[in-house]
Amino acid sequence: MSVAEVEETKSNLKAWIDQLSDVNMLSLLDGLRAVNSDNFSWDDLSEYQKQHINTGLEDIENGRILSSSEFWSQLKNGR
Repeated sequence: MSVAEVEETKSNLKAWIDQLSDVNMLSLLDGLRAVNSDNFSWDDLSEYQKQHINTGLEDIENGRILSSSEFWSQLKNGR
């Protein structure tokens, strides 16, 4: 990706984030930001984020998973 493409992508992401109202998406993005810091730890996550991570781990342990192709197919079909 060229420097111009990087700057355009950053600008597009900033504009998209500015218009977001979905609390779950904002929490996800904030979690990604935190994970990319040098001193990230489990304790840095909110209780909300920890709860969702634990729910995901329980889903995996109990076989409640989808392959990526199943996920995209369901998303495409509006499920």
